[in-house]
Amino acid sequence: MKNMNRYFYQLLVIVALILPVTSLASLPDFTGIVENAKNSVVNISTKTKAQKSKVDPGIPIPELPEGSPFGELLEKFFNNPDEFGERRHGQSLGSGFIISSDGYILTNHHVIDGADQVIVRMANREEYVARIIGSDKASDVAVLKVDADNLQVLEFGDSDDLKVGEWVLAIGSPFGFDHSVTAGIVSAKGRSLPNDNYVPFIQTDVAINPGNSGGPLFNLDGEVVGINSQIYSRTGGFMGLSFAIPIEMAVDVANQIKETGHVSRGWLGVLIQEVTRELAESFGMENPYGALVAKVLEQSPAEDAGLQVGDVIIEFNGKKVMRSSSLPPLVGRSSVGKKADVTIIRDKKRKNIKVRIAELPSSITQAAYNPDGDTPKQSSALGMSVNPLSESARKKLKVRSGVQVIDVETTGAARDAGIQKGDVITMIDNQEVSSVEEFEEIADDLKTGKSVALLVQRRSGPVFLAIRPEDS
Repeated sequence: MKNMNRYFYQLLVIVALILPVTSLASLPDFTGIVENAKNSVVNISTKTKAQKSKVDPGIPIPELPEGSPFGELLEKFFNNPDEFGERRHGQSLGSGFIISSDGYILTNHHVIDGADQVIVRMANREEYVARIIGSDKASDVAVLKVDADNLQVLEFGDSDDLKVGEWVLAIGSPFGFDHSVTAGIVSAKGRSLPNDNYVPFIQTDVAINPGNSGGPLFNLDGEVVGINSQIYSRTGGFMGLSFAIPIEMAVDVANQIKETGHVSRGWLGVLIQEVTRELAESFGMENPYGALVAKVLEQSPAEDAGLQVGDVIIEFNGKKVMRSSSLPPLVGRSSVGKKADVTIIRDKKRKNIKVRIAELPSSITQAAYNPDGDTPKQSSALGMSVNPLSESARKKLKVRSGVQVIDVETTGAARDAGIQKGDVITMIDNQEVSSVEEFEEIADDLKTGKSVALLVQRRSGPVFLAIRPEDS
């Protein structure tokens, strides 16, 4: 028994010694990636000239004691302010990486935005004044050019092949510390951020800080899979949420900038929203997914193809649309002038539609409403009061018909659905609403306890809400 115990303890000691080695061996070794990439990652600094100081000629020169050493200085300042020249230059820092041996460099738009001079510093400390070939605010990508040859170029990977949980590596210049290396994992893919509808960001937990922007994100094969672009932070520093632009999108934007000087994006011409569980129930869907069409813009590809308000787009060119935020990047990367295959759910049935994609207009404005004070018409079935829609509101909202909500009861179906005073109701349960009387008729025919879709127009645009009628 003693021999058995001795053998058992010896075995435990051996296992304890092996486990740390095994766990260490499972961690990736980034040294080779860093060594191969160090000469291709650059530091970018910019200078912006501030405007000259302006002095109101009506301000009198302050009186100083006779013989004061500041008298001549003040007189020169007030009488000849332009001689003081320009104020101190502003300066910002970022990162970038070489994409061609003849000096083309990728970085972020926000790194060089508004710069009067862009300076690129290589790993060997050599500096170049770069030319801005072009930049695209929507994707936050910019292309620079330096007069150099035989530069080392990084290899590109495929961001679509990235898996959540996979190791990734970033190289950049956080707070000006050149060639700082940080690592982490892919936290999520296809993230949509506010005001960035056309970029399906790669989310990571790689430590990214000011100065990392524009630097490359690598996979374990040493290939660039993204451009580090943004962080989510309440303090201004790293908090574990970093976002990178997929390299395929960045390269496509860069090629368009180099070839044509501008970026062309596909346009469908719909306003969309998320499909909630309640809305999915009203559309006869088992699970909430897809992009719900809240508005079809006039003279748009969507209108020409016959897309309708209330359609749920579930596939675009063979790719599933799981969330509404998935659709804009797919449309944006589509070829202008070519037809796209769009799968929708309409009237609880799947339907395929072909849409010829157009180029995204430079600006699309949204109309705002202006409530007018007509005599209230009460509709207690859905827990709200509505008015006829005035002609002025109809024109400003660019809607054909509807009724306007003038009051919402403190409890009831309307309050639970999120309906607000001032909303214009244009459709209930796939039926257009053209008058208060029609609104009441439709509401009276709705089954209690079952969710139906209700389309409202707001200052920010159209939105579908799910409302569940209650017993009166």
